[in-house]
Amino acid sequence: MPDAARVLAPRIIDAATAIREATAQAMRADERVFVMGEGATDPKGVFGTTSGLVEEFGTQRVMEMPVAENGWTGIAIGAALCGQRPILVHQRVEFSLLAMEQLVNNAAKIHYVSGGRHRAPLVVRLVVGRGWGQGPAHSQSLETLFAHIPGLKVVMPSSAADAKGLLLGAIEDDGPVIMIEHRWVHYASGQVDADAIAMPLDGPRRLREGDACTVVSTSYMTLEAMQAADALASAGCNVDLFDLRVLRPLKLDAIVESVRRTGRLVTVDTGHATYGIGAEIVARVTAEAFSSMKAAPRRIGLPEHPTPSARTLAEVYYPRSPKIAMTIGAVAGLPPKTIAEIIEALAHDRDSVPLDIPHPSFKGPF
Repeated sequence: MPDAARVLAPRIIDAATAIREATAQAMRADERVFVMGEGATDPKGVFGTTSGLVEEFGTQRVMEMPVAENGWTGIAIGAALCGQRPILVHQRVEFSLLAMEQLVNNAAKIHYVSGGRHRAPLVVRLVVGRGWGQGPAHSQSLETLFAHIPGLKVVMPSSAADAKGLLLGAIEDDGPVIMIEHRWVHYASGQVDADAIAMPLDGPRRLREGDACTVVSTSYMTLEAMQAADALASAGCNVDLFDLRVLRPLKLDAIVESVRRTGRLVTVDTGHATYGIGAEIVARVTAEAFSSMKAAPRRIGLPEHPTPSARTLAEVYYPRSPKIAMTIGAVAGLPPKTIAEIIEALAHDRDSVPLDIPHPSFKGPF
């Protein structure tokens, strides 16, 4: 078969591999890029995202850090101010809390307080989310803390392609960028370009089109929302589904236009519902499109207590696709019998998979 006629198979990798690939490509292209973190050189490689980097680039550019997060974050900010482009890696979002003073008072403000003379181009990778009973200290989703701070940019990929593209875009950015990775998104696979193509940090992407309801999701909850949207579509209820992708700067023009058309809004995010990303979206979209609303907007997020370790508590703590479908169906005005049938089908599918591992459908490709 001639080369011009040959159809190449899509290149499918998971998000963890995509992150590792993006990091290596950036380091090969720019000697100013280096990695530092606790576990960066460990054989497990921060869920596989840094595996093999120290072997290729050495300990001068892939550096294992002590349990002194505030200190080495300050070192990274200083390096960034001197023209380097560090990538900081935290295996748990909780570890970064020890460095909040550096991130909030120094990295986020330096461009502003210097009158634009100084910049701190660094990327801080944080891992959030559930998994094997890590409980209240190691499985929180605290993205709202970072999205609240002017001067920081915050991205949350939900796919392998976005994990690579947004990381490359973050590395190229001239300011501090927080990249928040849900540990279950690391397992999500999809088609990813082999080239190092940086994505602009420019906001939401529409994943499904429909007129029944506008749905905005973040990170891993996008995968649950896609399952719910597909189940609803089988009943003739097609939703306009957006993956938010970029929490700050928050660009909602496309979502506002969608709500003006659908008249309905449901948000689904990985953090707590109160004071959460969904609350901000609902407030701003409602202010812009109040006259178009046909139903009260709804938020889906975590309840108001710490993350549990026990399986029995986790079962009801984390919202999944049946709850998302039920909420959307109610807002869209579906008959109760139809909603019940959709929930039953989704629940049957989900119940066949253990609570503490990702659903097989999240392996992609998408």
